[in-house]
Amino acid sequence: MEAEKVSGIIHGCCPNPLLILLEPQNQQPLPKPKSTTASCRHTFAATTTSSFFPNTHFTNHESLPSYQESFAHFLKAYPKYSESRQVDKIRNQEYYHLSVSNHVCMDYIGIGLFSYSQVVPVTSSSSSSSPSSHEYPFFDISCKSVDLKYELLHGGDGSQLESCIKKKIMNFLNMSTNEYSMVFTANRSSAFKLIAESYPFKTSRKLLTVYDHESEALESMVNTSEKRGANIMSAEFKWPRLRINSAKLRKLIIRKKKQKKSRGLFVFPLQSRVSGGSYSYQWMSLAQENGWHVLLDACALGPKDMDSFGLSLIHPDFLICSFYKVFGENPTGFGCLLVKKSVVSMLEGSVSTGIVSLVPPTQVLDSSGSGDKTNFVTKLDELHICRSNSAEKDKIKEESDESISRLGKVEEKGIECRCLDHVDSLGLIQIGNRRRYLVNWLISALLKLEHPNRLDHFPLVKIYGPKIKFDRGTAMAFNLFDWKGERVEPILIQKLADRNNISLSHGFLSHLWFPDKYEQEKQRTLQGKKCDAENKRCEFGISVVTVALNFLANFEDVYRLWTFIAQFLDADFVEKERWRYSSLYQKTIEV
Repeated sequence: MEAEKVSGIIHGCCPNPLLILLEPQNQQPLPKPKSTTASCRHTFAATTTSSFFPNTHFTNHESLPSYQESFAHFLKAYPKYSESRQVDKIRNQEYYHLSVSNHVCMDYIGIGLFSYSQVVPVTSSSSSSSPSSHEYPFFDISCKSVDLKYELLHGGDGSQLESCIKKKIMNFLNMSTNEYSMVFTANRSSAFKLIAESYPFKTSRKLLTVYDHESEALESMVNTSEKRGANIMSAEFKWPRLRINSAKLRKLIIRKKKQKKSRGLFVFPLQSRVSGGSYSYQWMSLAQENGWHVLLDACALGPKDMDSFGLSLIHPDFLICSFYKVFGENPTGFGCLLVKKSVVSMLEGSVSTGIVSLVPPTQVLDSSGSGDKTNFVTKLDELHICRSNSAEKDKIKEESDESISRLGKVEEKGIECRCLDHVDSLGLIQIGNRRRYLVNWLISALLKLEHPNRLDHFPLVKIYGPKIKFDRGTAMAFNLFDWKGERVEPILIQKLADRNNISLSHGFLSHLWFPDKYEQEKQRTLQGKKCDAENKRCEFGISVVTVALNFLANFEDVYRLWTFIAQFLDADFVEKERWRYSSLYQKTIEV
């Protein structure tokens, strides 16, 4: 019966939240739906909570149910998960390195271009999992010192290689080349900085951002904009669920009736890449109605999420996204900056090194399927390498000409971006439902872990932001606390996860607003971060562990993370690893 309820929720009355039509201008954003949609989502959350380990808490990592038992309960609650078997087939055939390496990759933000089977060299293996032919679709990135405005107006489509990839990306994002121009950037940070260097802050003085966390990209934009005279403003996120403080943000966005000139630049993500919070695109509509230029940060969106984005209703002035080469193997890649052609003329001239060209590779991959680039190559910022092996240097020189020759042949027929093709073939519903089931099961399982021998049922895991929720993103922020209530350092958890072949990341939640009734919790929770003496600014927030589920994630991945986290219920394990970490850290400082 429970399983039937879940099935009905997902494919019955619950549309994607981003498909809801915009409300009229005189209504406040983010109204609570008065249809069956709200009821369906509530039922999804309630059913998820009650379906997994009801009235049960685990105080010992050795008492966890087996993988087989857990998966059986998972399928019973989410029978529609079985309809995503095609994802498992693609993973086994095209990304079989994940199984061979036994690696769980939960630190990738962005969208992949190629599959692993495309980039490994031809082998004599008769394994059915290995494709019969292989290409070398890799490219290198070459820095360009050029003015953004000039590049948008006169840069054209670039080489055949660049033109091919631009076309594929624009199609993938459902963006029209008649309305938008695109440039490649070194990474996400470079794209943000390019806009900050070119936007006319002298006449449109405000920069308003909506982020519940710190990031290198955002910091780069804020610092550059501030130096150019921008008035920096930030949305706040209400404790404890980290929802947008709507009253404050609305006040910041809406202009006075007498004001007619542009308010400035409104920078908005549809999802948090740290907490997984989802935000209504009605905020962008409200900003446009009040004279703001809108920059949509699409970097945290999952594959095909752009299909649910109402571009026919909202046309952002700028859009930034990022792509990496191969999931779980090669995180190098680039950023993309899309600019609406109608706003290019207002940009100011500024020569920057953030724009890049895609060029043929200077080396071929080694037999392991990975290699280090010899020229200018960047990895996506805030991205940890999940698995990368060094190439044999003698092979690089011998085979580089062959690689360039192969790529030339590929250019003639068009480069196959197989990962993008896989995502297109699966579609929004299949990918969205699969990831929704996995992240909500993981949250439910983590919240069942409690420390033993405590009468107050003290939990091991503290999750920040949305918990079990139908329309949450697939990123998640959390911390672990030992039996004494002391936080386990996120960097220690990340290092121990690496040792267990699980790749996690860490971040810093910020711009948090605590109502008066949470004042004591505020004092216990907030941490200080290094102050910026130049700008006389100190940030307070929370250091957290972060995970992000890719479209290739499966139940085994989230189950392995759960069993890894459960080890921290063992007080002796925690103390031993803390001592080991502090000892190694001290030796590093002394050296």
